[in-house]
Order: sequence, then structure tokens, then C-alpha cells
Amino acid sequence: MKFRPLHDRVVIRRVESEEKSSGGIIIPDTAKEKPMEGEVVAVGPGARGEDGEIHPLDVKAGDRVLFGKWSGTEVKMDGEELLIMKESDIMGILEERSPARKVA
Repeated sequence: MKFRPLHDRVVIRRVESEEKSSGGIIIPDTAKEKPMEGEVVAVGPGARGEDGEIHPLDVKAGDRVLFGKWSGTEVKMDGEELLIMKESDIMGILEERSPARKVA
């Protein structure tokens, strides 16, 4: 099934967290918190401003983002659990770090 969000809504797939703590303890599924990090699957066309123009979103499909713990609405599509939320519920986009340059 193909899903296209409306307005400034974004569809996000949660990124699974590690199953071990930093001390090496394996965390069971029942004790794990749901991750607050995800990958953008689809975005709407944008929000309509007061001027009537559609303003495109800052996020795009494939972006890795952080969002609030209780953000969004959980839905199940084609057996996969996804989140639908407004772009304003997204705190930021995670970007890959580039290797540090040495200063001579």
C-alpha cells in the first residue's frame, strides 16, 4: 500500500536501539523504551501559510531525525509499525559527521 501524508505531516519508521546496555547487560524487549530516533519514509507537500502559498518541509524521505518521546500517532501499514507526526514535532535532523581535518 502506498501512503502520501497531507500538509505538513511526516511518516517515520523508528530506528531500533541496541539490545545491550553500555555495561553489556542484555535488555529484554519488555524493558526497552521505544526509540526517539527514526527514518523519514514520506513527507507531505508542505504547510499552507497565511499568504496562501505552500511552504515545503525541511525534512525529506531518507533523513534520520530525532523526535519527542510521545510525538506522533502510531499506525500499522502492511504489517509495519510507523509514526505519523507534524514536522513541528521533529526536533532535528541527524547528519553524518565528516572526518576531522588536521590543521598544520
